[in-house]
Amino acid sequence: MKNFLEKHVKQYDIGIAVVMLLTFLCCMFQPMYAADRALTDQMWQQPEGTNAKIKIIKIDEKTLSELGQYNTWTREIPARLVEILSQDPENAPAVISFDILYINEMDKEGDERFAEACRQAGNVITATNLVYQATTKQDANGDYYVDPLHITMMEESYPALREVTGDAFANTVQDEDGYIRQAIAWANVGSEKIYSLAYATYAAYMEKMGEDCYQPKVYANHEFEFDYSGRSGEYENVSLCDVLNGTIDPRVFKDCIVFVGAYAPGMQDSFHVAVQRKTQMYGVEIHANIVDALLKEKTAVPVNKWLLAVLMALVAGLCSRFIWKSKIWAAGILTTVITVAEFAVGTLLYRNGYVMPLIYLPLILSVVYVFYVVSGYLVGEKKRWEIMRAFKKYVAPQIVDEVSKGGEFQISLGGERREIAAMFVDIRGFTSLSENLEPEEVVEILNEYLNLTTHAIFKNGGTLDKFIGDATMAVFNAPFDLDDYIYRAVCTARDIVAGAQDLEDRMEKRFHKKVNFGIGISCGPAVVGNVGCDFRMDYTAIGDTVNTASRLEGKAMAREILISEQVYEALKDRIRVTEKGMIPLKGKAKEICVYSVEEVL
Repeated sequence: MKNFLEKHVKQYDIGIAVVMLLTFLCCMFQPMYAADRALTDQMWQQPEGTNAKIKIIKIDEKTLSELGQYNTWTREIPARLVEILSQDPENAPAVISFDILYINEMDKEGDERFAEACRQAGNVITATNLVYQATTKQDANGDYYVDPLHITMMEESYPALREVTGDAFANTVQDEDGYIRQAIAWANVGSEKIYSLAYATYAAYMEKMGEDCYQPKVYANHEFEFDYSGRSGEYENVSLCDVLNGTIDPRVFKDCIVFVGAYAPGMQDSFHVAVQRKTQMYGVEIHANIVDALLKEKTAVPVNKWLLAVLMALVAGLCSRFIWKSKIWAAGILTTVITVAEFAVGTLLYRNGYVMPLIYLPLILSVVYVFYVVSGYLVGEKKRWEIMRAFKKYVAPQIVDEVSKGGEFQISLGGERREIAAMFVDIRGFTSLSENLEPEEVVEILNEYLNLTTHAIFKNGGTLDKFIGDATMAVFNAPFDLDDYIYRAVCTARDIVAGAQDLEDRMEKRFHKKVNFGIGISCGPAVVGNVGCDFRMDYTAIGDTVNTASRLEGKAMAREILISEQVYEALKDRIRVTEKGMIPLKGKAKEICVYSVEEVL
């Protein structure tokens, strides 16, 4: 196969170029983004445990059952919560974040109480909502583009509350595949920089602890990817009603980050997340995970697409070249090693803050490998077919089919004892014929004769053993069992004699020479198999049966078919013969009874 491929260098190089281009485009545009992220989520999103300093006060079914539906609440309920958590400044939370919108004013008394409670606590953050709308914009070069994340407005807390809590948007960021694995650090609303609820909460906590904030790398719209530390329900959480009725001691929240948010299906604040693809997670838990990731400094951004695409294309090209020039097992090992290496590099990069796609290079190399295996098989089959077709011109088709059964040409020395019929055919007067004709004319006559004998042998199911100068040797019932093989041998001789007349007429007309045959047939036991040496062997039959057929052919006159007594006894009801009597044969101690076939019935 290697030699075959080397003869097709142009196609080979084009194939490498196609692989490189395909890899480059896949890394740039990521057409299988959802499948790739499903793989990377499975590999990288493995929660290592939540931070005990992050706690959730949940508005759950229990709370709604005791306090009524959320849309009926007054602001006195969140006010009471803040008052309870902050009643002892020494044991107060570090920060209280409400993942709830308090946009419109309701009752004046409740609104004022909530705002005052937040003012006195001094550690409360409430959520706002950014409203996005796709808008056409113009860049610095004057070119127009569509910005899908243009902020048209911000839904803020009511004025009294906003003055004491500030603004922090609670918007979640769904990825292309609908799962949340990114967060926004901040957004520019006009000339004002607004932080996200999670980042504002994290910054407030670090300030309270007297520590510097971690500045995550961001991309696009100030986004970053984050590691989930816990799945749904894994952060310590309590029902809001249990805090309000005193069941939960507020001192358990000392110096903690406390998130307050929806934790009931009816509040429609749950999302698909990367860490648990089969179930949703409440928004308040997502914010808790983002803060946890910032505290652990486990955030990431995508690697440079252009750089990645170029490097991956080069790797794909080099690996494809190696695959096409290697054996199948070596190519398979390389494909596996590259896949494992890429996954290892991708994991290492992720742990150091960079995300790269993993699926494209292994997939493309796998396709190249499969194509290599399949094309190699097809090329091998084509060459095998060509070899067999050529081989059948020299050896009987049955033998070729037998030795190539296993898909490889395994031929070994040795033979088996079988009952066969052996036939020899020879041109009469070939020596004198050769003396009077040009060599090219002799070869032409010989080819015509051999064509006649070969077709007659194959027609009757015989095996062409060999050409011996101007003689043809055939065996019947080898290498496979052949029904009525003695009769088939005689029918072959009859067909040769029948075709001799036409051949004789054509040769006499062209060369003014007559061409006739003598045929000898014998049957009996013989050893049939491969004889010779390891690097050169011949498939043939050996034994007295073969010798007898050869000697009978030597005694035959032009167009005469001589058979042994064993052949006659086997077919005497199916042939008409003339008994030639007892004839001595060269190499045999005793004379044998010989018959000349006149007609085959």
